[in-house]
Amino acid sequence: MSPILFAILTVAVTAACTFATRLVPFVLFGTRDKPPAIVRYLGEVLPPAVMAILIIYCLKDVDFSSANSILPQVISAAVVVLLHLWKRNNLLSIGAGTVCYMLLVQFVFI
Repeated sequence: MSPILFAILTVAVTAACTFATRLVPFVLFGTRDKPPAIVRYLGEVLPPAVMAILIIYCLKDVDFSSANSILPQVISAAVVVLLHLWKRNNLLSIGAGTVCYMLLVQFVFI
């Protein structure tokens, strides 16, 4: 298969999948004013659950034997939690925690 044909097929499949994911909610739920109760419940429960899973995953390999290895993770996790409690914005919290961790690891805890 030529690279140009492969690129065209890749873009076409990506476009079709994107269109399908945008179309499915309208097909399933119609044009109702409110989504079903289960969808609203999942919308309330899943963001904090995903955030908790991300924090647990990030802290699973923390080495408690030295301060240089534990402090960047703990400080960054605290930044994530505090920013999320303050602003209630998942993207801001996770992004700022990641930037904080990278700055601490690269410049402070060398």
